[in-house]
Amino acid sequence: MASKNDVTKTTGQFGLRQWVRLVLTYLFIPALLFICAGDLGWWQAWAFALLIVASGLLSHLWAERRHPGMMAERAASGTAADAKAWDKVLAPLMALSISFPPAIVAGLDHRFGWSPAFPLWLNLLGLVLIALGYSLASWALAENRFFSGTVRIQTERGHVVCDSGPYRIMRHPGYGGNALPLPGLVLALSSLWTLIPAVVALVLIVIRTALEDRTLQAELPGYREYAQRVRYRLFPGIY
Repeated sequence: MASKNDVTKTTGQFGLRQWVRLVLTYLFIPALLFICAGDLGWWQAWAFALLIVASGLLSHLWAERRHPGMMAERAASGTAADAKAWDKVLAPLMALSISFPPAIVAGLDHRFGWSPAFPLWLNLLGLVLIALGYSLASWALAENRFFSGTVRIQTERGHVVCDSGPYRIMRHPGYGGNALPLPGLVLALSSLWTLIPAVVALVLIVIRTALEDRTLQAELPGYREYAQRVRYRLFPGIY
């Protein structure tokens, strides 16, 4: 199994420029929401902004501290020779679908009043779902040092099955953590129209989960046995 030093040498360092780009990406999502909404006094949007920026940045810092070189590997994984061809398309498509379209639609919905205002308790429930989802995704990212940006078997890093932390409960907690905020956004931002991009994003998550799971069962030693122990992929008791 590769040591931490081996991983860092293999993947390189995640430099200042990459960190700045990451920060700007997480800032741009809520900025887009506010631009489309045209309302800086929208408290639900501020709550969402705090959750996505804090969880996005802290999770990457946490993961990099636990597994040095991991962020560089994730950044470079899209051009890796052994990355699955289908995932070179599906990975960025999913990443875009869970972030920008819901923010655009929810913002425009707020600006033009397409949806009725939801009761406060539904807004708060939505924020709880978002917080829970981001927390789960952050935990999965920090727990699994093989949490790559694309689907591939990382033989150069001594790839083994991760079955600790949230992986004891579900096989793909990172995807589950990204799925949970989608209905949360609908509720938190009082936007029925956000259901459309949310459903599209959820479909992409389910498709990618199924394809990745099939790949891991076929190519990663020990994963088939792990799948027999941990039955559910995304949502315990459901799927």
